[in-house]
Amino acid sequence: MCWARLTDKQRACLDLLLEHQTSKQIARRLDISKQAVDLRLTTARDILGAANRAEAALRYARLKQIYDRIPCDAIILPEEPRLVPSDFPNGELAAMALQHSASHTEQPVAVGSPFKGLWRHDHPGRNRVWIMATMLVVLILLILTGLTIGETLTRLISG
Repeated sequence: MCWARLTDKQRACLDLLLEHQTSKQIARRLDISKQAVDLRLTTARDILGAANRAEAALRYARLKQIYDRIPCDAIILPEEPRLVPSDFPNGELAAMALQHSASHTEQPVAVGSPFKGLWRHDHPGRNRVWIMATMLVVLILLILTGLTIGETLTRLISG
């Protein structure tokens, strides 16, 4: 996998190459020599299997989209299930049941909220605005529904 073979220094040079910086500009920004930049970019180009700088930048950009993301949020990952013997008779394969490994720990198992992924930090800004606007509308509807129910009950009791 060529992404893993790229060093942090090569990636720093490639990141600036993606910004259309020249070797001289990259050298100034990283406080290294132009020759060091050229060597890092040539080595990175060879690792990426690119014919020139432009192709190396393109291949790096594609890989970066894949590997630079946060692959998972550990908060929302369930614990690995494991096989444990069950109480089924016969000793068949069906006698093994999946059981959540958290049930075997000493810590209490918290019931997950259906909204646990709602406030994740990696939502785009536009999605955050839509989430908050939707929550505001739901809150207003709940308040109005509560007031309507309250008025109806008051009329029924007084009337």
